[in-house]
Amino acid sequence: MIASLNGTVAAVMKDAAIIEVAGVGYEVRMPSSDLAAMHIGQQTTVFTKMNVSQDAIALYGFLSSAAKDLFLSLQKVSGIGPKVALSIVSTLGPKQLLSAVANGDVTALAKSPGLGKKGAQKIILELKGSINLDDIDAAEAPMEQQDSGVEQVVAALVSLGWQQRDALQAVRRELKNERHEGPVADSDVPRLLKATLASMDRGR
Repeated sequence: MIASLNGTVAAVMKDAAIIEVAGVGYEVRMPSSDLAAMHIGQQTTVFTKMNVSQDAIALYGFLSSAAKDLFLSLQKVSGIGPKVALSIVSTLGPKQLLSAVANGDVTALAKSPGLGKKGAQKIILELKGSINLDDIDAAEAPMEQQDSGVEQVVAALVSLGWQQRDALQAVRRELKNERHEGPVADSDVPRLLKATLASMDRGR
């Protein structure tokens, strides 16, 4: 399965982007807010999930790993498929979506095209117990959504078995300790990963 793509934005369309990786263009369906933040020629990391059905094979992607996690969680709710899950994430965004579930806000959820009031109630019923304030704070993560270097480090830590929220918090602590300001350059990713991993191992 394709878990992430790190490449160049070759095209941005109404509901998808084409990410070119090693000469291969991948069409990725994405939330409108993520598409609005992308431009042709941009280097980016997209967290992806491939969906295989009888009709088609589709690749869904997100600039935030928190958004991808929510996309996957929504599909655990009976009756919620990938298209509706993407619509919900696109309409509300991770922070507002988590807040709506935690607060039982049916009206906010029901604004998502293709969902409806009954679907919103079902999402709240099935997911509310798994939502907490730490998840909401982590989902806001403005640096995570805008900084592909941070995303790469977090993705690497997750692949090593760490939880996404713990990984993101550890990267932020390391950057704060280093008094680092601004985006993390691709050339700094290996060093930051090594330093963050060392700090996380010490904290075990």
